[in-house]
Amino acid sequence: MEHDRPIPPLPPPDAPATVNYDEAAVPPFDVPELLRFADGRPVAAADWPARRREMLDVLAAEMYGREPPSPEAFEWEVVEEGPTFGGLGIRRQCRVWFRADRTGPHLDWLVLLPNRHAGVEPQVRGGRVVCENPGKVPVVLFLNYHGNHALLDDPEVVLPDDAWIHVGESRRDGTFALRPEMRAFDRRTCDRRTFPAEWLLARGFAVASCCYGQVSPDVEVGHGDPLGLAWTGVFGLWGPHDPADESATTALGAWAWALSRGLDLAERQPEIDAARAVVTGSSRLGKAALLAGARDERFAVVVPNQTGGGGTPLAKRFFGETVFTETKAFPHWYCPAYRRYAGNEAALPFDQHWLLACVAPRALLVQGFDEAWFDARGEFLACRAASPAWELLGLPGLPPGDFPADFDGSRVGPRLGYVRRGGRHGLSAYDWAWTLDFAERVFADGRRPV
Repeated sequence: MEHDRPIPPLPPPDAPATVNYDEAAVPPFDVPELLRFADGRPVAAADWPARRREMLDVLAAEMYGREPPSPEAFEWEVVEEGPTFGGLGIRRQCRVWFRADRTGPHLDWLVLLPNRHAGVEPQVRGGRVVCENPGKVPVVLFLNYHGNHALLDDPEVVLPDDAWIHVGESRRDGTFALRPEMRAFDRRTCDRRTFPAEWLLARGFAVASCCYGQVSPDVEVGHGDPLGLAWTGVFGLWGPHDPADESATTALGAWAWALSRGLDLAERQPEIDAARAVVTGSSRLGKAALLAGARDERFAVVVPNQTGGGGTPLAKRFFGETVFTETKAFPHWYCPAYRRYAGNEAALPFDQHWLLACVAPRALLVQGFDEAWFDARGEFLACRAASPAWELLGLPGLPPGDFPADFDGSRVGPRLGYVRRGGRHGLSAYDWAWTLDFAERVFADGRRPV
């Protein structure tokens, strides 16, 4: 897209932000057309792939940056494998490279497989434990914050040797995350992010996860140099970062790209049915999951959790997080062109319902959070505005009705749904239950999920 004015500089860290939490103070707004091409032509069902591509191109140029290229190679090996949860599951640790000579950036994935899904005892072949399920299982993919070792108690999970680790607002060097007490940190129910690994396996789902800090470090403004560190990690595959490139690939784009590489790995696991892949994540990693699901049509079910601004809520609705606050705190998440709309959201040529709609005809469940900053109502309105995409394709859209109360599942349909809750920010057991219930209904549908 052509621009006729320069990109404004980043706001200083102490720049004031105007944020609205009063519904009565939300001014009128309009969202851009969903089912009309940029040239004004109406979109028919047969036109949907072209319209989807048009919207993704605008979102890339104006907000999320260009999608990274496919890797030149995909090389992987099993670093370690063994039983977990007393043999009820299989733990498989894989390292993936993106060059044929296995040099350069790599990603470490933890894959968990249900070994008792069909009541089959663990088997050993050639000294290796293998999963003997008679049928392939669906898979849930997500990026984790604290490292793969934070997902399980197992001492065999390798500590990261080259990954920046998210350790909260007070520490940014990552050392705390490598201490022994960080093992299984994300399985502790007192933490705001819960990973009920054994329960997912008992439901018959495989899991694949990688630490997002290994993909692209995520230092926040005021805690280091976000623009200096973000362009390391997998960015080493794509050449030098050009700060003057207004649509350059972003950290969010890199994290979404990594989720697609996790799906590449899942396709290579004989126990996994990669056609039944669920991608999820919370907060910034919910944004990444949504972007991955919108861009990569192989994901059958997309479940962004509590994304906040820049994810599922409508940007043109002046409530909670804004383009100004997003670009001030997280300049590496968005391309430079997005800064033009700080305080000028009315000029946006798109809104987040476009991104949601790009998942159609696949399944999308948006999970909200009852806190003003996250604008749950704006999320619901985005789902409502995206619903015509599913309806155009002859599929059920968002169920009718007003903004639902916390824990009200009546706005969850067969292919598109919205649900929200109170409590703490992050993936809770409620969110995981909603995710798996939704995915199971999609996979049980006689129609293919994609």
